[in-house]
Amino acid sequence: MQETRNIINHYHYWDHEAIMCDLDSKRNNFTVVCCNIGNDFNISTVVRNSNAFLAKEVWIYGKKQYDRRGAVGTQVYTRFKHVKEIDELATSVENMKNNGYRIVGIDNVERALDITNYSWSDQHVVMIFGQEQIGIPENVLDLCDDIVYIPQYGSVRSLNVGTASGIAMYDYCAKVLNNVNI
Repeated sequence: MQETRNIINHYHYWDHEAIMCDLDSKRNNFTVVCCNIGNDFNISTVVRNSNAFLAKEVWIYGKKQYDRRGAVGTQVYTRFKHVKEIDELATSVENMKNNGYRIVGIDNVERALDITNYSWSDQHVVMIFGQEQIGIPENVLDLCDDIVYIPQYGSVRSLNVGTASGIAMYDYCAKVLNNVNI
C-alpha cells in the first residue's frame, strides 16, 4: 500500500495517535501566535512551518477560518488553539508572560532588534506574527519582551507572514538547537 499522508518515511506505518505522541515528546520550546491574519494561504504556510520546525502549538487569533489545503495535511499533526477576541488574546499573552514565557513579536517596527543578532531565550518562547500591512495589534505588541525584525535588502517593505514565520522559526531552531551564541 502506498502512503498518501504528507509524512516522512519514518512515520509511514504509524497511526495518527502514535505519530502525535512521538512528535509531542520532541516538540521545541516555542509557541506560534498568528494575529488576525486575513490571507488563507499565509495561515496555511505558518501552520506548515510550525510543523516543519516542531512548534509546541499554534494559536490563531481572528474569526476567519483558514483554507487547510495549503497546509498539505500538516495541520493534523499540529496542536491548535483558536482565539476569537483581541482581549482574550491579550489576556492569554499576559498570562504566559507572567508564567515565565518570553514573548517575542516579529514585526518591522522602529524599536525592533535585528533577528540576525538576536539570542533566543531558554525560556518557552511565544513568537507573535501580525497581519501584513497591519502588523501585531498595539496592545499585544506592548506585551512583548522583545520585538525582532528580519533584515531585507531589496525594495520591498515587508515579508508576508508565511515567509517571515519560516525565517524566524528556522533562526530559533538553528540558534537554540545548535547552541549558537551571538
